[in-house]
Amino acid sequence: MTVGETLACIERAGALCVRASAGFVVAQILIILIVCVAPRDAYAQTAEQEADRIPGLPEPSIAMNFPREFGDPAGLRSALAGRGVTFAVNYIGEVMGNPTGGFSHTPRYMGRLDLQLAVDLEKAAGWKGLSFFANGYQIHGQSISALNLGALMPASFIESLPTTRLFEIYLEQKLLDDRMSLRVGQLSADSEFIVSESGSAFLNASFGWPSIAGINLPDGGPTYPMAAPGARLAFAPNDTLDFRFGIFSGDPAGGCPDDEGPLDCNPYGVLFPFTAPLFIGEATIKYNQNPGELAGKLKFGAYRYFGSYVPTAIGNNGLPIGLFGPTGTQDQKDYAFYAILDQMVYRVPGTEEQRGVTLFGSYIAAPPDGNLIQRYFEAGVTLRGLLDERPRDTFGIGFIYTGVSSQVVDFYRTIGDPVVPNFEAVLEISYTAEIMRGLYVQPDFQYFWNPGGHSNDPVDPTRAIPSAAVFGIRTTINY
Repeated sequence: MTVGETLACIERAGALCVRASAGFVVAQILIILIVCVAPRDAYAQTAEQEADRIPGLPEPSIAMNFPREFGDPAGLRSALAGRGVTFAVNYIGEVMGNPTGGFSHTPRYMGRLDLQLAVDLEKAAGWKGLSFFANGYQIHGQSISALNLGALMPASFIESLPTTRLFEIYLEQKLLDDRMSLRVGQLSADSEFIVSESGSAFLNASFGWPSIAGINLPDGGPTYPMAAPGARLAFAPNDTLDFRFGIFSGDPAGGCPDDEGPLDCNPYGVLFPFTAPLFIGEATIKYNQNPGELAGKLKFGAYRYFGSYVPTAIGNNGLPIGLFGPTGTQDQKDYAFYAILDQMVYRVPGTEEQRGVTLFGSYIAAPPDGNLIQRYFEAGVTLRGLLDERPRDTFGIGFIYTGVSSQVVDFYRTIGDPVVPNFEAVLEISYTAEIMRGLYVQPDFQYFWNPGGHSNDPVDPTRAIPSAAVFGIRTTINY
């Protein structure tokens, strides 16, 4: 499937969501207005008191701010929690537009409904340390990265083709007084591996699953929105060290034909394909973890894919990445090494929460042969809860760089393409405001240098896609 065919497919699918998207936007605006003008006396209990009063209520939940009947209708939630069953319903909706740059300037709406179910099987069935988890997504709207930018690093981590699908489903067994745990089932690697904790302050998808892995691995690897069968072992011998090892089915689409996208081959996430394995190993060193100290975490890791595949220009979210490489099956093993640092440099005096200023950064390198991306790094700063009246607000500035493989650069030069790729970079500035517990509004700005890694403009292939400024606003509701 070519990038042009994929774009046409996205346009057709997204057109079905335009009317519904407008309704979601209006609904979110009404919710925010109601909350902002509601008197504080209407929510007499604190969030902590409400959480204690309703068993099984997630933290945080918008239900903490309202009478018990809202969070526990007919006593259903507390009754289920008494049997070890809890659930959560979360919604993310966002509008993004690029007034300059890219190849289209139509504003786009994207939304994701997330349904989660967890079962404590020790409470439900008497099996000590065993639990069950499953979640699924209903994704709707249009991708600004695919339809406007052609970016290697999607502007939002919820972007995907519209779909309703199962995501993760697994059993987890805890051992050795909870210092060891084993997960088995359909797993997502980006929930635990190659992730900086500070990256959660941003919208760009690469802060959650680095573009070097999302582009180099078959169909993007086992990550949103396509988890894959696998197992994960975690072991923390003490409070300082943490080791994690994961083995996954390396291609979540199960060896999709070239003329089909990954989401076409595994549209609902229930095929559970077993392909060549992907192995990830990661070690974490934690220090200054006592209350009042400047906490830090240093991670070292590597991944290796033990199969052969043909690099494609479509990621596992079904969106085109606008970058091509040499044709032919790659016989060598794909691997990468990485290091990640999160370091608090200032803590608000007298607080035990992670309120303060944190610096973060990561670097990932892969071999140029057979890979579209050769190097990746990110860096930034987050400021959380600096004001006592806004203790959970977060402001972040982050920068990401994705360097195109030298083999791909040579390939473009050999075929005489007028546009030769080199890199893509993104600067993101974001502010997350807690309107009330479980309800957040996040205005966001991103600037893309060389969208697509300096790729051909689909409107005019003789030139590169112009650098783009993207403005957006997101609403998150947790129930």
